[in-house]
Amino acid sequence: MSDGEIFFACRDGHYVLKFVGEVRLTLCSTIDQHLAFCLAKEDINDTLIDLTETHNIDSTSLGLIAKLAIKCSERNMPKPTIVSTNPDITQILLAMGFDKVFVLLDVLPTSVSDLKQVPFVLESEDEVRLRIIQAHKVLIDLNEANRDAFKGLVETLEKCS
Repeated sequence: MSDGEIFFACRDGHYVLKFVGEVRLTLCSTIDQHLAFCLAKEDINDTLIDLTETHNIDSTSLGLIAKLAIKCSERNMPKPTIVSTNPDITQILLAMGFDKVFVLLDVLPTSVSDLKQVPFVLESEDEVRLRIIQAHKVLIDLNEANRDAFKGLVETLEKCS
């Protein structure tokens, strides 16, 4: 399996984020900062997340993606779309309640060209821990199963601060 990479494109108000390979907490700072940068732009009208080349994705990354849905809702934007062709990843998305805050598709509706790689962000352990905590708090708020699954993790990480 390859290390994770993130690519993006933004054209005519359409924002596309593509995750490739193993998307793990090592990318949480990269994901969080990039999403904050893009959502600060006023000209983004809708978002699509492409997981068609994602082999694995961890809960921290999923929490940051869920944060995107919340931010889009706060801006009165349409629900973001996630495209997943991997049944295992789709099952995780459904179990975590992503179908309530995203439009989930099993095919990519269009091909996107001119993607640029998101530059990797390196932060201190404390900064990464805070991002992990925030991401899991977002997941906890999505449904009761997530609350049960991640409450202990969040409590443990908060004690380490």
